[in-house]
Amino acid sequence: MKQELIQSFVMQHGECFDPAQLQQIQTQLAEVPDEKSSMILGSSYQKPTVILIIAILLGWDRFFLDDIGLGIVKVLTAYGCGIWWLIDIFSAKKRAYEFNLKKFNQALQLSK
Repeated sequence: MKQELIQSFVMQHGECFDPAQLQQIQTQLAEVPDEKSSMILGSSYQKPTVILIIAILLGWDRFFLDDIGLGIVKVLTAYGCGIWWLIDIFSAKKRAYEFNLKKFNQALQLSK
């Protein structure tokens, strides 16, 4: 992939990934052929800060990270009597980073 496309991707989606993984992501993007780059560039990613705010205010963060089953259980148990809600607040950004990396790797596999 061309360097300007890689820089554009990092500028647009850099906050969606763990800063420690951005160098590895750039290396993986460099190996993608230009004609197959649209799949990766067209993917949408969850912003960890937004997921954290949703986790604090609503507790529905698991639904946004495609963890529907646990989201339903969490809501039905009144957020685990508040304990699950508290734990999810502290882990929301990390789970968003993992979700985005998983989604990126899936798009990367489809583009090869």
